[in-house]
Amino acid sequence: MQPDFWNDKRPRGVPSAIDFTAWGSVVDVFQHSCRTFADKPAFSNLGRTLTYAELEREAVAFASWLQQHTDLIPGDRIAVQLPNVLQYPVAVFGALCAGLIVVNTNPLYTAREMRHQFKDSGARALVYLNLFGDRVQEVVADTPIEYLIEARMGDLLPPAKGWLVNMAVARFKKMVPTYRLPQAMRFNEALRVGRKGAITPVPLRREDIAVLQYTGGTTGQAKGAMLTHGNLLANMQQMQAWFAQLGPSGERLMREGEETAIAPLPLYHIYAFTANCMCMMVTGNHSVLITNPRDIPAFVKELSRWKFSSLVGLNTLFVALMDHPGFATLDFSSLKVTNSGGTALVKATADRWEALTGCRISEGYGLTETSPVVSTNPYGQAARLGTVGLPAVGTAVKVINENGEELPLGEPGELCVQGPQVMKGYWQRPEATAEAIDSQGWLKTGDIAVIEADGFVRIVDRKKDMIIVSGFNVYPNEVEEVVMAHPQVLNCAAIGVPDNRTGEAIRLFVVPREGTVDIEALSAWCRENLAAYKVPRQIVVRDSLPMTPVGKILRRALRDEIAVPAGTAASV
Repeated sequence: MQPDFWNDKRPRGVPSAIDFTAWGSVVDVFQHSCRTFADKPAFSNLGRTLTYAELEREAVAFASWLQQHTDLIPGDRIAVQLPNVLQYPVAVFGALCAGLIVVNTNPLYTAREMRHQFKDSGARALVYLNLFGDRVQEVVADTPIEYLIEARMGDLLPPAKGWLVNMAVARFKKMVPTYRLPQAMRFNEALRVGRKGAITPVPLRREDIAVLQYTGGTTGQAKGAMLTHGNLLANMQQMQAWFAQLGPSGERLMREGEETAIAPLPLYHIYAFTANCMCMMVTGNHSVLITNPRDIPAFVKELSRWKFSSLVGLNTLFVALMDHPGFATLDFSSLKVTNSGGTALVKATADRWEALTGCRISEGYGLTETSPVVSTNPYGQAARLGTVGLPAVGTAVKVINENGEELPLGEPGELCVQGPQVMKGYWQRPEATAEAIDSQGWLKTGDIAVIEADGFVRIVDRKKDMIIVSGFNVYPNEVEEVVMAHPQVLNCAAIGVPDNRTGEAIRLFVVPREGTVDIEALSAWCRENLAAYKVPRQIVVRDSLPMTPVGKILRRALRDEIAVPAGTAASV
């Protein structure tokens, strides 16, 4: 269906069209917002708030250091491996101002995963937190990285407080590992040096790549989605338009420069990157960064400090918050928007959240390859549970059968997306790009969906084999590739099983090479080579696996097994 099919179906206030040429680059929007909302709060973390003017000053200082004290040139890649701390937006916007391409990197990656991403992207610089310095030391010699910029938790805090925070993290909490990287430049020192100079403006075009956002794939190898300035700007404008919908009394849902958004999801993930670094920025609003959302007591305490109007999360996070006794005592009088994405929203969770907070959760849908938002629900009572809402303005969606033929409304088929937020392609993978995007610009999502007669989209199945653990995509091939490297394993298969805590957990089926498998040793092997959310929670030892006549493992047959198959099973 073409975009105009939804023009009369969206909430009041949402425009039918957007001028996607209004901005030339992300940097243009950043500079405009920093000057328009100069005295407004931009980001807060660890008790410090950066105004938009301060954010621009620090980002420009970082850009100045990059331009004047390295030989990095526009188009070079810089990996940013930071959790939700103030250094993240400073580093990202500074890098973009210098004309560099940002490679978002998960700080929880193992050495193996870091090597792949840094080598595949050709990153020449890396901004990292000292808590992960030992892994950086382990991999840096095997990568193209030439410049290391080391951040510490206390950076950007007042000097005395910053020193105390760094001391507490290093000595009392003992979170800083032993490592030696004498070539690294301290983040604060780079800013100090950069403030002495000025930046040379870099001419940027909408078609230039702004971010390489890595995502898994059917091969098990993470691929870099090339998100251009135009892609990010389009999705930013699409969400800005959605924020313009009117409430019951005719008031604008999200006002410019007046809202406080809670940001617990990692900014290095495209969902929070667009929601907080883009959408909140263009509207001059305030993002409160939650560094460790797993620390629910500290999270709830931080929430008590703010009159917040929006919160972006996912099902497991909502449940964890509501299970804390202090959450119900918070002031929700300003909460207007709760967005859910990344994993399916459970109706019981949504009902409980609405009863407790008075705010209905709006579930949406997106992919890394679409920057990421494809569709989202209206806010308030118009949100329809069980659907992912209506496509963003300027977005066309359709469902097709196995022959590529478009199906009528109400029929399930593979969801395809066309719009200005669809990626340029996969980094240095033209064949994978051609498989994903056809000549008319339609992106095949691999998800099975139904478009209802009133325009609402309902996802009825996910990609055949993908597992979603706490909102993160896990691809079985990657897990299996690591497991197959273990000397005791002859064959294996990974599937997702329901889990009350993480939505899904990974169940690993293993065929031993000889006799049996040391499950504890295999689990340790996985923890060494996979990020924590990719590590199997259950290991089942079997004599064989179901296969096709040509030897392809039938994961669907494993998923259809209700009970644990015969064999030795263990939770790890």
